[in-house]
Amino acid sequence: MKEDYINARKLGEKARTRAFLTGRYPYLPALDEMIGGTSAASEIPLGVHEIPLHLIVGTKTSGRKNAFAYNFMPLLDPSSEFALKWASLYDYQKNEGLRDPIKVYEYMGRFYVEEGNKRVSVMNYFKSYSISADVIRIMPPRTDDLENVVYYEFLDFFKVTRFFEIQFSQKGSYQKLADQMGESLEKPWPEEKMEILRDGFRRFAEIYEQKGGRPEGITDGDAYLTYITVFPAESLVYDGKDLISKRITQIREEVKTQTRKAIDLVESPSAPKKPSVIAEAGAVVANVLTLGALSEGYSAANPLKAAFIYEKEPGNSSWAYAHELGRQALMDQFGGAVDTVFFTGCDSDEKVLAAIESARVDEDTLIFTTAPSMMPAALKAAYMHPKMKILNCSVNLSRKAVRTYYAKMYEAKFILGAIAASLCENHKIGYRSDYPLFGNIAQINAFALGASLVDPSCRVYLKWASLKEGDWEKELIDEGVRIISGSDMVRLDDPSRKYGLYRVKSGSAWEGIAAPVWDWGRYYGLICQSIMDGTWDAEDANSKDKAVNYWYGLKSGVVDVLPSDRVPYETRRLASILKQGIITGAYVPFEGQILAQKALVRRDGGAPLTPEEIITMDWLLSNIEGEMPRFDQLREDVARNVSVNGILEKGTAK
Repeated sequence: MKEDYINARKLGEKARTRAFLTGRYPYLPALDEMIGGTSAASEIPLGVHEIPLHLIVGTKTSGRKNAFAYNFMPLLDPSSEFALKWASLYDYQKNEGLRDPIKVYEYMGRFYVEEGNKRVSVMNYFKSYSISADVIRIMPPRTDDLENVVYYEFLDFFKVTRFFEIQFSQKGSYQKLADQMGESLEKPWPEEKMEILRDGFRRFAEIYEQKGGRPEGITDGDAYLTYITVFPAESLVYDGKDLISKRITQIREEVKTQTRKAIDLVESPSAPKKPSVIAEAGAVVANVLTLGALSEGYSAANPLKAAFIYEKEPGNSSWAYAHELGRQALMDQFGGAVDTVFFTGCDSDEKVLAAIESARVDEDTLIFTTAPSMMPAALKAAYMHPKMKILNCSVNLSRKAVRTYYAKMYEAKFILGAIAASLCENHKIGYRSDYPLFGNIAQINAFALGASLVDPSCRVYLKWASLKEGDWEKELIDEGVRIISGSDMVRLDDPSRKYGLYRVKSGSAWEGIAAPVWDWGRYYGLICQSIMDGTWDAEDANSKDKAVNYWYGLKSGVVDVLPSDRVPYETRRLASILKQGIITGAYVPFEGQILAQKALVRRDGGAPLTPEEIITMDWLLSNIEGEMPRFDQLREDVARNVSVNGILEKGTAK
């Protein structure tokens, strides 16, 4: 009908005016003008598919681009032949339905129409979700550009699903989607999974748009992936619209935080929102961690109740044992005002969720999940129980509902590197690292920087203890290394009790040189203190749509270095000077010229690396002998942590 064309034209004119006012191109972009001519070799026929209308963004040629506004609404005069044909198609769609497929070219995940522009316009006016199209793909050349990298990941996803609709803005998202669906990117997905994916995603996209979705820079796919990390993918098929709508409202801030990787790094404890009674009286109290208990009403009769969740048993895991010591120290610090329980062997999402549920029944309001692998379960629990305060021991994981905490151990490792180089006689120093996680790479590089500060000729030999094959210590000794930075923490079932920086002597003999200190007791005390004195809620309000990540170091007293008596006075003096310099800010480890492997200069003077650059390091310094492992080289028991918070992609070295 002509009236509908006039109404559609008004929508087009409105969009064109809005584009002029906002500086946006008002018409349909033409693919040929964007990329120039293409060779036949770059064109791949894909056949007929049902494609979403919101991914059709332009025309193939420039012939009709000015006949439509950028939203595909018409602009030509209502008396034109164009308008009559548009109105005729409208009547046909209304009475019988348009069935003939249009012809489009797909480029970088978007579609450009060669035949059927008016049909796309009509279907958009009807607010249809999709249209049948004969698709030809134009392959772009590979580049390191993020959009290009994500697109080639999409191609891997498309091979196993033949599904166009899910588009992401972030690298690695298709692998995360496959993991969530229990599938891979190597073989076709079974039809029952594809039904859940297709039906669930389309229902999600419809409700998400109705609730004002699609904020700038965030795709429907980004939002969908966040949803299914919190709620089951099947729920989008079987649950009611009102419940899904409510859940989408719940995760709206989470979508922004995860997609934009918005993190508020808290690098030192915040000042109390309310001074304690003792502080107001001017009293001097040695242990400040007791102040909050007096000011907010916590006591042995009414304690702050916290639960600690360990992936392994403290008896055979140095990591779990260190946190268990921290839990016990926390109890002592507050004199009964903090009461705790702990759960061990939580090495799956199901076990973590069961532990959190047990803690909830016990009325524990504060939950510490102590491994990055627990983040998926922690996030689910945070939305199941929004009144609980849930944290995860990791860094660089942006989750609005779950705070993270980790230590600036790279500061201590810088000092340990300097100590090692001062005692090394052959310029060879060994370094054992567990996993290629975010934060760990900074520790390796900081150690190498500290070593080069004392001995510019030294080489740091890097070995990974998490590989399926190999004996890292034997390999180092065979290479002539005698000074080794080993495990940061002692393991109770290790008869050698070997950890920290040590020297290998004859046979199996060794002697300790210095040890890094992770003071988890103080760290947990500072977090509990923030709840007691009111700064926890203030930090949440200040962060708005950012994730709160605690990242404390030497200055906060949660990290330290303890040299043994075997270390000469001069070296201990050097370590003390470096420590004070880092605490006061007079010395910054990652400052000045920094040479990475392959002669890549990361800094040549100027400002030091930012905290974000330090946390997200995925490169090694030039004085390091070694490389990143591949994901498939890692033992299965560590792959879970690396898949959640590691720098590796499955099957690659980076």
